[in-house]
Amino acid sequence: MIGIALGLAYANAGEWLMHKHVLHGSGRKRSSFWSFHWLDHHRVVRLNGHRDEAYERSVLGWHPQGKEALMLTLATAAHLPLLPIAPFFTATVVYSAIDYYRKHKRSHLDPEWAREHLPWHYDHHMGPNQDANWCVTRPWFDHVMGTRVPYVGTERERLDRERAARRAERKAAREAGAREAAGEREAA
Repeated sequence: MIGIALGLAYANAGEWLMHKHVLHGSGRKRSSFWSFHWLDHHRVVRLNGHRDEAYERSVLGWHPQGKEALMLTLATAAHLPLLPIAPFFTATVVYSAIDYYRKHKRSHLDPEWAREHLPWHYDHHMGPNQDANWCVTRPWFDHVMGTRVPYVGTERERLDRERAARRAERKAAREAGAREAAGEREAA
């Protein structure tokens, strides 16, 4: 049964290492296979208040979500030979990969759910420092490594959300005005 605890800790450490050093380290280089994370996912999420509509499409495809699922599948498959000697550990690694994808996907389809249930991941994308809060499923290794930087519930977040709401109101008013002007031109 110790394999379950070891598997959870191992998966969380792997999540932290992969996110920090591969997805952000290598991912910032346009020529990198991993650039989809920083150049696509982070950009879209920042612009859309933590939402990434790409998660609505099929996981099968050569796009950021398909690449994410493929890498999780390959990482999981690499651990399967351990099943006969470490069944609880291996099963926990498999569970952790599924849990990661499920939580990551839901967090970017339902930002308010993410803000409430995965604030550390919400903080990673929406906070002022996108080079912190590397964990998605649980913040354990962010605490261990000193990279957990809270944003949800802070004064900074309150001000940012108020600013975003004002921008959204101005945009809606501009769009309504444009529709009204187009309707008047058609009527004339």
